[in-house]
Amino acid sequence: MQKIRVGIVGFGYWGPNLARNFHEAAASELVAIADVREDRLKRAEALYPGACLEKEYQQLFTLGLDAVVISTPPATHYPLAKECLEHGLHVLVEKPMTLNSKDAQNLIDLAHDRDRILMVGHTFEYNSAVVSLKKYIQSGELGEIYYIDTARLNLGLFQRDSNVLWDLAPHDISILLYLLDQNPISVSAQGMPCVFEGIYDVAYLNLAFPNKIPAFVHVSWLDPCKVRRVTVVGSKKMIVYNDVENEQKLKIYDKGVEAPPYTNGFGEFQCNYRSGDILIPNIRIVEPLRQECQHFLDCITNNCQPCSCGEDGLKVVKILEAAQHSIQNGFTQEVIPW
Repeated sequence: MQKIRVGIVGFGYWGPNLARNFHEAAASELVAIADVREDRLKRAEALYPGACLEKEYQQLFTLGLDAVVISTPPATHYPLAKECLEHGLHVLVEKPMTLNSKDAQNLIDLAHDRDRILMVGHTFEYNSAVVSLKKYIQSGELGEIYYIDTARLNLGLFQRDSNVLWDLAPHDISILLYLLDQNPISVSAQGMPCVFEGIYDVAYLNLAFPNKIPAFVHVSWLDPCKVRRVTVVGSKKMIVYNDVENEQKLKIYDKGVEAPPYTNGFGEFQCNYRSGDILIPNIRIVEPLRQECQHFLDCITNNCQPCSCGEDGLKVVKILEAAQHSIQNGFTQEVIPW
């Protein structure tokens, strides 16, 4: 089978990981890498001496590529993806897909008109622990879902042209959409610029999903501990996904509380607490990014819609837009326009 010819635009923080996976994938050939910085191109040359190295990404359009992977600052995602689609290339673009919903919709329409694959790098949708977590929710083993809480915290990396809402929250929003298979009705958010004026480095989001399921997202560039955690609390059981753990990423707690029947006074108010075993399921861990890259190649080969398609990217952008409005308007409840 003829290999899919892939080019990478952006070889900074995440680009090297993408390049490695497409270089190692049997179905693809890493043809070219573009970056404006000479030091990054020298690093790429040492790793992939056979690849074409370009400072100007437009040079990639002359190399007979099939697909381009965009791993550049978010403000550049839209113009780069638009130009690549206009040149007839399949596109995998990192999150967030764009910085506004109008641009995201334009990319979706362009990909449809050109019959090209448009995929967004929502990597956690390809994480085997998250996939397993979704199965537990869908099985009913947790009972009625009371709420979901997520936390994504660390010290840094500060960005001058973005804020923590657009940097970290796309991960957890995409996880929530994937787990619940529903769109939130509304969102309220609070953000704080602690270090640099006008740049939110801490944010809290409250999302209201159908069936009265609330979800809470806490993201921070200003925390002493690295936290990557999703907690799902159900009426029967609770489950914690901790991505910082090397192996025991999921833990199922047979814990809960049952409200007493009606009583006449607080003195008779006694809850029944249940504290059972903790189950740690055996999950085969495969690098999520490798799964994501292979899925992109499979979608090109089979001409099928990706799991994290352009429409999914648009949903995340709409939620982020509404959350940004809520922060700017003083923690207002913003209805998300679907």
